[in-house]
Amino acid sequence: MIRIVIAEDQRMLLGALGSLLDLEEDMEVVGKAANGEEVISLVKQQNPDILIMDIEMPVKSGLDAAEELKEHPCKVIILTTFARPGYFERARNAKVSGYLLKDSPSEDLANSIRTIMNGGRIYAPELVDMIYSNENPLTEREEQVIKLIASGKNTKEISDELFLAQGTVRNYVSIILDKLNVSNRIEAISRFKEKGWFK
Repeated sequence: MIRIVIAEDQRMLLGALGSLLDLEEDMEVVGKAANGEEVISLVKQQNPDILIMDIEMPVKSGLDAAEELKEHPCKVIILTTFARPGYFERARNAKVSGYLLKDSPSEDLANSIRTIMNGGRIYAPELVDMIYSNENPLTEREEQVIKLIASGKNTKEISDELFLAQGTVRNYVSIILDKLNVSNRIEAISRFKEKGWFK
């Protein structure tokens, strides 16, 4: 019997997922959590074979929880609406065994669980395509600059922190705007965030 814990903050979806998986003869849902904090203690109590988890949950996100459970023997499947390369990359770094999108057919989930239990990995094909077509165009230094902009620092503060001339910082900012195809700093931050590139 494959023992499963599910973490999902939308209660209706949590109930539906649980009922769906309980219908499978070889699966049993042994716990349900509504946020990333709850799921960590639930996994430690129940020692499930599989943890199915959403990303955007209150208290602690699914990715934070996956990172914390990285050394735990249970296999993690991320089930989310968000096909974002940055999220996918974080999930892979946290050694998740599956990353599926919520609009996949329901029978795919049970089949994916069985494949993962047999040592396979399952990633939504859209994500794999996206990773190769949607890589972060910024250099490491440009990333440092956009992160400082996002934290509310102005040109002078950024130049002090990175030991650069203010003119150099302004050049970096215009290169960032150009690469992200936006017209100001606010748009740059939201584009970078939307792509899931903030680590």
